[in-house]
Amino acid sequence: MKLLSVTQLAIPEIKVIRYARFCDHRGYFTESYRKSDFFNPANLPFMKGLEFLQVNESFSRPKTVRGLHFQWNPFMGKLVRTIRGHMVDIVLDVRKGSPTFGRAILYDMPDDPARDFNEWIWVPPGFAHGNYYKQESQIEYFCTGEYSQGCEAGISPLAGDIDWSLCDKALKKEYDAIVKETSLITDKDRNGFTLASWQADGRSDNFIYGKC
Repeated sequence: MKLLSVTQLAIPEIKVIRYARFCDHRGYFTESYRKSDFFNPANLPFMKGLEFLQVNESFSRPKTVRGLHFQWNPFMGKLVRTIRGHMVDIVLDVRKGSPTFGRAILYDMPDDPARDFNEWIWVPPGFAHGNYYKQESQIEYFCTGEYSQGCEAGISPLAGDIDWSLCDKALKKEYDAIVKETSLITDKDRNGFTLASWQADGRSDNFIYGKC
């Protein structure tokens, strides 16, 4: 695997890992994941002590909105990439006491087979995760915990108390237009917690800044 760069986003714990594609007249070849590269402290020190236990794949139609999901017991970090299509990733800090608690970021993740690179986004435990889709899309994500029914929750992506001030303004405008008109969001997600109602829930104490 040829790692090209690691970029820290507006919320420092969220990283974008760019890796190379080797292109020629036939198309491209890439190693999208190699264990020895991901868990080499010299390359990605924030992955130290972790391992991936589950791999998920998702297909979404244009204007689908998913999230914002998180899990405890066990905690689940996610390494996410677009296989085809155009996803915009959404990450929200739900760690009590965090300097960025309640703030969300948007990161644009199109797939273009002509590019000589692709990207992963790393979403560690303590963050709610979701996405919206500009095209018919397929994504893949590696998880550091197995799914645990009954130990998951979600902040509604429509919650009025999310702070979007760190987001790219053009992406936020696009997101607002999609959520205003789309029917492609589950009732479970639409009716998820607000930040305030989640804070008042005792289970939110699983997510304390510096402890998860």
